[in-house]
Amino acid sequence: MSQYQSLDPDVLRTFVAIAEQGGFTRAGEIVNRTQSAVSMQMKRLEEDILQRQLFERDGRQVRLTAEGQVLLGYARRILKLHGEVFNTLRMPHMVGVVRVGTPDDYAMRYLPTILSSFAQAYPLVQVEVHCESSKYLMQRQDLDLTIVTREPGNEVGQLLRQERMVWAAAEGFCSHEQRPMPLALFNTDCFCRAWTCNALEAQGIDYRTAYTSPSIAAIFAIVGAGLAVTAQLQSLISGNLRILGEQDGLPQLPVANVMLLRNRHSQSPIIDAMADYIAQGFQ
Repeated sequence: MSQYQSLDPDVLRTFVAIAEQGGFTRAGEIVNRTQSAVSMQMKRLEEDILQRQLFERDGRQVRLTAEGQVLLGYARRILKLHGEVFNTLRMPHMVGVVRVGTPDDYAMRYLPTILSSFAQAYPLVQVEVHCESSKYLMQRQDLDLTIVTREPGNEVGQLLRQERMVWAAAEGFCSHEQRPMPLALFNTDCFCRAWTCNALEAQGIDYRTAYTSPSIAAIFAIVGAGLAVTAQLQSLISGNLRILGEQDGLPQLPVANVMLLRNRHSQSPIIDAMADYIAQGFQ
């Protein structure tokens, strides 16, 4: 039998709220307790349970001591495990498989955060991720949830976000100096590729499709090497790439819609939960 007192998760939750909010009053609003109740919890934690000073007080502001910083790491881990136990044992139906289809550009940009949060909440759910272009994903019938890009006026499903397409090139790449302008594009027949070519043709800009690939990673590698210009959703542009615009002699591109499609033949709480996490992740 352990000789130590137990650490109440409610007390740890209050402690973490104080650390994150920087004060007892704001923490009380987070955990739905009065300031006096929060103070009593922390007094007992400091004086009776741990017998260590956890806070340095400066008026209404509080800072963690070195011992408080140590406890903060443990408290977050304990609360995470506490939540996993309840999610696993109190919701046994949340065990199974969910199949998600997405273009690989969204898989790189959005899925890491989405899947990490989902795994913490539902550790026993197996997630299958299938990466293909929007065109081919629309034709598949074996996926539970599908993320696709659609042009305005042709939306289906749940709108996740609207985002403008932009031109991108490596730092130092002068698009107006190269004619025909080399492009790196997806090698599928999609409306985004049509937008790119139509916009250049409408402005009388001579271009050539120099590189094609189904992989966003390959396209960004080519563009990052200074070999071509590409057009992608703005949120996907990062690293050593810069966004080009009218100041670079390039036309403005339209706004695309990112949509979430649900298979009407697939119904389960697991799919509902994953759909919610995807929607939150794209916000």
